[in-house]
Amino acid sequence: MKTTDQHWFAIYTKPRWEKKVHKLLVERGFESYCPLNKVRRKWSDRIKTVEEPLFKSYVFVRVTESLRSEVRFVDGVLNFVYWNSKPAIVRDEEIIEIKKFMSEYEEVQVGSIELKTSDNVMLNAGVMMGATGSITRILGNNTIEVRIDSLGFVLTAKLDRKTVVKIS
Repeated sequence: MKTTDQHWFAIYTKPRWEKKVHKLLVERGFESYCPLNKVRRKWSDRIKTVEEPLFKSYVFVRVTESLRSEVRFVDGVLNFVYWNSKPAIVRDEEIIEIKKFMSEYEEVQVGSIELKTSDNVMLNAGVMMGATGSITRILGNNTIEVRIDSLGFVLTAKLDRKTVVKIS
């Protein structure tokens, strides 16, 4: 039963509970998706293809706002994934693309987008949320320096990498 007020949400699960949570959600009547990656594993006596969750500790569920609280009570669900202080909505097109990709390829690897000096970014947290700038320096694993041109001034701030999104 798909209605327009249903959205895909990412939920965070207990470690190694992705398949169990997916099964429990389906048993309770929710539309759920746990992308499974076909991976070849080698044991001492054989090589076997197994299915592992593509996103560790994440499962997608399609529900209405009113049923979101019921999802939280499913065993193994820790919480919804939040973005800007609200549960993150995953676009239908993104779920469709993941499904297509997973049906065509095996041994898929998930990686994060690399940031480098001079990349344009948008801040997605804090007082300056929505402001755009460019990376001037990368300071360690989680800190970057971003230059924001506004009001005729140049503002430079050290930020956590998680608070910026790379833009083209």
